[in-house]
Amino acid sequence: MMQQQTSSSGTGDTPDIVLIDNVSKRFVLRKDNSLKERLVTLGRVGRRHREEFWALAGVTTSIQAGHTVALIGHNGSGKSTLLKVIGGIIDPTSGSVQRRGRVAALLELGAGFHPDLTGRENVFLNASIMGLSRSVTEARFDDILEFSGIGDFIDTQVKFYSSGMYVRLAFAVAVHTDPDLLLVDEVLAVGDEAFQRKCLDKIRSFQEEGRTIILVTHALSQVVELCDRAILLNKGVIEFDGEPRVAVAQFRDILEDRRLAQVTPDSVETVREAAVHSASAQAEGRGPDEDLQQGDDLLIEMDIEHFNSTKDWMCAIQIDNTLGQVAYGTTTKRLALQLSPLQGRRTIWFRLRDTHFGGGKYFVNVSLMDSTGRHFADLPQACSFDVADMELAVGSTYSVPEFFELAPTT
Repeated sequence: MMQQQTSSSGTGDTPDIVLIDNVSKRFVLRKDNSLKERLVTLGRVGRRHREEFWALAGVTTSIQAGHTVALIGHNGSGKSTLLKVIGGIIDPTSGSVQRRGRVAALLELGAGFHPDLTGRENVFLNASIMGLSRSVTEARFDDILEFSGIGDFIDTQVKFYSSGMYVRLAFAVAVHTDPDLLLVDEVLAVGDEAFQRKCLDKIRSFQEEGRTIILVTHALSQVVELCDRAILLNKGVIEFDGEPRVAVAQFRDILEDRRLAQVTPDSVETVREAAVHSASAQAEGRGPDEDLQQGDDLLIEMDIEHFNSTKDWMCAIQIDNTLGQVAYGTTTKRLALQLSPLQGRRTIWFRLRDTHFGGGKYFVNVSLMDSTGRHFADLPQACSFDVADMELAVGSTYSVPEFFELAPTT
């Protein structure tokens, strides 16, 4: 089993609502998936046909009442497993979890719904499971129905619901049961934008009421915006527990390390007659591991090669954010540069002066082309750089904000 790294618990004077003590969870993955394979391997001794996987390994932390905590990490890091253990959906292999108060969990699409019952019947069933009496549920039913927005489909069997209808009704029930602890997995990503905004508004109202929320999400912007604490999981252990901005930055570093580990020499494009071998990006005047600050010059260095020789060539860079959206792009043609013939291997640079990118990680894509736009070679995500988080604003670009207020007229 992997060893747990030291993690920090939340701080504050509020009482603990969740205590997680040395929790580990093991799953057994079978390799003989078909019935025929299982009959053939029946009674055989050994581990050849099964494999143990530790989704969690000695996780210890606590969560205080009134906080909003994000569990983040790459797929398979153990975040959803930990959320299910906290919610009591699955039991840990070892260790313990203590909870207090009423728990409402949105962990899987349609979890807790009986497919042959109508939406109305499932509302009363789920509410009763969460401890609400029938009279209380009846008093809140109209609010639940209005929040879900599913209208007359409330009297339709839920097996005929779309995934979006499932989520809307499940979330509506959960938030109207007055939970002390709300657990939310990625299910909110299924709803449309209008419903997602409604859910986020409800979460903010819960925060104002002092309720505790634990959520799993890949929307890192929501982590920074909504949460006052983030727990970063990697291979079943806690890598970081604390400030959301720091957790998000470390998570992006882990993702970049995983991406680079998957890059092989065959990944270098050698289309036709040229190649982009490598690239690097760094704030000029700072160390290689330092973040780019507002107003810094960004130096992008590229190692390129043309296997023959050409006079007709240009270089293009495109900088994307983590969502793949273009944050910046330019070419030597746009800069009206007269380039010397490209022959053999060469190092070239772009210097971007006085940059004002928003905080976060960015990826640099490099291309070699001729004047008609024909690509000699491309190296997507050739390198990356980090921009220091902004305290005064959020977004892809940065400007120092100022606020003015007119004096009230008398």
